Amino acid sequence: MTTDSTVRTFFSSPQFAVVGASTNPAKFGHKVFTWYHAHSLPVTPINPASASIETPYGVHPTVKSLAELKDPKHTSLSVITPAPVTLTVLKEAKKLGIPAVWLQPGTWDEAVLDFARGGDEEQEGGYEGAVVAGDGGHGHGGWCVLVDGEKGLKAAGKL
Repeated sequence: MTTDSTVRTFFSSPQFAVVGASTNPAKFGHKVFTWYHAHSLPVTPINPASASIETPYGVHPTVKSLAELKDPKHTSLSVITPAPVTLTVLKEAKKLGIPAVWLQPGTWDEAVLDFARGGDEEQEGGYEGAVVAGDGGHGHGGWCVLVDGEKGLKAAGKL
């Protein structure tokens, strides 16, 4: 279950990445990526189909996968992908030692939440880091960095 403490842990990382960062300003993958820049946070966009993403804060080179992150063990990860892709992302995040993930509304189903919250042996033991996901927060569809992020930044001493 996500708590304010989980959100604080997420924002305690020195670096961030957005899986599903989009070149389309109308999509949430673009809005979430831009939110990090608006709050002066170091963020890496992950998008296998685009070499860069332009925001009001400049043009930002992308990486194609989590494996290309410079320091995954010190990077919290925002995820904006369909549930089947999210499950694959979580498994890779676990292997790389990513300490915390934020699953935006619409990115999870019961299988994803089960794995994210520790899973069972059939699911390789589940993700082991902090998880912000599911019902809660102040957003309509659950925890959303666009709605709940500033409170988390304040709690982590970054705002």
